[in-house]
Formats: sequence, C-alpha cells, structure tokens
Amino acid sequence: MWNNFFVPHDDESRAGQAGGGQGGGLAALKGGRAQRRSQKMSDSQDGKIKLAFLVCAVGVTLTVLGVGTEFWVELAQPKNFGGNQTCQMAHYGLWKVCVRTLWVADVDPERASCGPAELPGESNCTYFKFFTSGENAVVFRKTTSKNLNLAAAVLALLSLTMMVTGSICIIMTLSKSVSFFLKPASFCFILSGALVLISIVMFHQSVLALLASDHTIPLHHQLSWSAACVGVAGAILIVGGLFFIILSNPVSSWQKCLPQKNSAT
Repeated sequence: MWNNFFVPHDDESRAGQAGGGQGGGLAALKGGRAQRRSQKMSDSQDGKIKLAFLVCAVGVTLTVLGVGTEFWVELAQPKNFGGNQTCQMAHYGLWKVCVRTLWVADVDPERASCGPAELPGESNCTYFKFFTSGENAVVFRKTTSKNLNLAAAVLALLSLTMMVTGSICIIMTLSKSVSFFLKPASFCFILSGALVLISIVMFHQSVLALLASDHTIPLHHQLSWSAACVGVAGAILIVGGLFFIILSNPVSSWQKCLPQKNSAT
C-alpha cells in the first residue's frame, strides 16, 4: 500500500523535472537566438561598412592604375643637348622603360629640359630584364639599381595581395552580416597602404642611384602621375583601414570619452 502511495509522487516529480528541462531548453534556445540577433549588424552599420569599402575600392583602383603604368618618373635631357632639332627623354615605372624622341620646336620655350612625355614623338619601350635574366637596364648611359627596383616591385605586389585579402574579408562581412572580419580587413588595408608608400620611397631611391651612376649626361628628373596615383592610393587605403577599425568597435569611441550621466539626475 505504501509503495502505491509513493509511486504517484515519483511520477509527478519526473514530470516536473521534464517540464523544467523543456522550459530550460526553450529558454536557452531563445537566449541563443537573441544573442545571434545581437551579433548581427544593423542596417546603419552595414551602410557605413559599404561606404568605407567604397573608399578602399578607390584606393585599390588607383594602385592598380599606378602599378600597371610606366609613368613613375620622367628623365629629360636639356632640350639643346644634342644641338639638333630633336631631344630625348625617358619615362619608366616598375616594369618597363620608354625612351622618347621629341621635336625641340614642340617643347615649351620656357622649359629648359626636353618634354613632357605627352608631346608627339617616336617612342621605344622595353621591359626590364632584371625580372628574367637579372640584367640591369641602361638609360642614357646610366645604369639602374637592380636591387632597389626589385624591392619596389615586390612591395607593390605584396600591397596588391593585402588589398585582395582585405576585400575578401569585407565581402564575407557583408554576406554573413557579422563584424568579425572587420579587424582583419582593417589590418590588411592599412598594411597595403603602408607598403605602397614604402614602395614609392624605394623607387625614388632607385632613381637617385640611377642618376648617380654616371654624370656625363645631365638629366632633369621628376616623379610623374603614376607615382602620384600610388601615393594618393596609399593614403586612402590607410584612412579606409582606420574607418574599419572604428566600425569594428561595438561601442563608439566618442561615447567612451564622454562622461557618463548619472541615472538619478
């Protein structure tokens, strides 16, 4: 009899535990869903990320334009150096050098050197051989510095690689609607911008080494529009990377700096 009396109580306790377990499981499931919703980005944050990515895309485009063209520097002889009706100048980038023969009559009378490269004339372009056979190039009897040119080219290629990696991180961020990949993307874009700027410095050092290799022919040199594109691109990429760092923080840095108001007041 006593056994029959206690059995219902055991059944009731088991039922209560089962109900409590189901209720706890539902609560945990709801909490997990709420946590996942909180990790999702809002529409305003998504728009800010797209805007910052657009800024970085401009930097990537300028970098590709500058790296792929051969107008990093212009080397110009004095326009009356040969004593005839033509003068010569050269312009080159990371991969190719072009020597142009221009008419002296087309050059600005107030300009002492031959050029600019946009004037009509004959052009002879060749690719640098230190990427294949390791030979230095000779421009107006002056020899290029192979190591400095290679360093500038390698840094530019590494910068492009970091840009692609950062772009992949941002695409994954926008597709998954999570901010986990923002910090890696910011690191990639900031590093790519720094590498681009260092590449310009290395290239300029290679130009100075070229000019110092032979002093028999006076040359006027100036960095051209390709180098300007790469320099602007480096600054834009660094700014875009800083934007991604700000967007990756869950709390605005301005709110951290402002004093917290007392709820009682």
